[in-house]
Amino acid sequence: MHDLTKGSETRLIILFSIPMLIGNLFQQLYNMVDSIVVGNWVGKEALAAVGASFPVIFLLLSLFMGFSMGSNILIAQYQGAKDEEKVKLAIETTYIFTFWASLVLMVIGFFGAEPVMRLLQSPPEVLPQASLYLRIFSLGMLPSLGFNTISGILRGLGDSRTPLYMLLVSTGINIVLDLVFVIFFGWGVAGVALATIISQTVSLIGSAWWLNRKHKLLKVNFLQLRFNRDIFMLSIKIGIPSGIQQSLVALGISAMTGIVNSFGTDAIAGYAAATRLDSLASLPSMTIAMALSTFVGQNLGARMPHRVKRGLNASLILSVSISVLAAIIFLVFGKELIGMFNRDPGVIRIGYSYLQIIGPCFVLFSVMFMYNGIIRGAGDTFMPLINTIVAMWLIRVPAAILFSRLFGVTGVWMAFPTGWLVGTIAGFFYYRSGHWLKIFERIHGHDKHIAAELGSD
Repeated sequence: MHDLTKGSETRLIILFSIPMLIGNLFQQLYNMVDSIVVGNWVGKEALAAVGASFPVIFLLLSLFMGFSMGSNILIAQYQGAKDEEKVKLAIETTYIFTFWASLVLMVIGFFGAEPVMRLLQSPPEVLPQASLYLRIFSLGMLPSLGFNTISGILRGLGDSRTPLYMLLVSTGINIVLDLVFVIFFGWGVAGVALATIISQTVSLIGSAWWLNRKHKLLKVNFLQLRFNRDIFMLSIKIGIPSGIQQSLVALGISAMTGIVNSFGTDAIAGYAAATRLDSLASLPSMTIAMALSTFVGQNLGARMPHRVKRGLNASLILSVSISVLAAIIFLVFGKELIGMFNRDPGVIRIGYSYLQIIGPCFVLFSVMFMYNGIIRGAGDTFMPLINTIVAMWLIRVPAAILFSRLFGVTGVWMAFPTGWLVGTIAGFFYYRSGHWLKIFERIHGHDKHIAAELGSD
């Protein structure tokens, strides 16, 4: 466990982020392996199918992710306040909700797969494989959500190493099964989906057993879990705006995918490959933002707001530096990186055009995420929701529609940094206003001086 209320802010955030980053990199690694295997051993249609189904999967998980984020913020704040009973109640309440939410999402995903993929204008040669992949993936909602729930709880407690070990096991199993199911058994996209379900199931069962034996706060009897209505409602109150935000992001990604789909299979496959790389490059900033949220939650919970601003500055320096490096790599080696997924010249050309435009703008993305991270750590999830509505739905999607008509598929890529710029500006001014600290005060009903204390730091 990391106590993030003592010691150098920069050192703490780096040490806490590194295991999370390595774990997230491995998670993205097996997502990339999925795409590389189907793109090279099945074909560009299969690559397009896996890529086209991703926004739908993200949408299915979004509302749950909001509740999970709300509970993790509370866990971090209770942990900072050293209130172990509330920490345990929050954990048990989260377990119960996760179980029922996974069943609901499994039914929705399985039966809604084909209608949704049709709605996204998936080409006829892509639709059957995309629908099949989504249906099979949906059957694994319980291990998927359970795996992510335990990881999130551990991060809220300040433990970022155990989730890393869990992901290493899951990733290793997934990669081996990808190769066996697709290359040797010839199961195509169905094999990739099955590999993901099996790997997460094995890792979830193993980690739940180990943590229940070794981890004090996570040692629970799953047949006697307690559901605390007050903590649940507070998690919902914090998490609903975040869940809606994630849903709007997912719908926005789906809308962007729908626009890309109108340009044909090469565009879908190139976009799928490029966004896998994009996801990999954006992970450091997203991970540092997650670490910053936990850092903020623990320090505000411990009534130490003076450390928050220094934590933000350290996070900005780290994330911006990594974003510049990622941009350089994309510009220099972009074609070769896209070529790992599929060697079709049309796919490489379109995928590289995405990296050329997105790469230099990663700095905007990283800064935007740092401001959102510090605001969420205080329990204020409403402002990030408003920011998403403006940046995604009032700026990015309309810009993609307009620019695609003017510049073709390249115009869709230009809409991404346009939205990030607006989101970054809005996040900066809201942070400076200090209103997010008043949200923390309102949640916990004390320490009314905390906003003034930070403002004078």
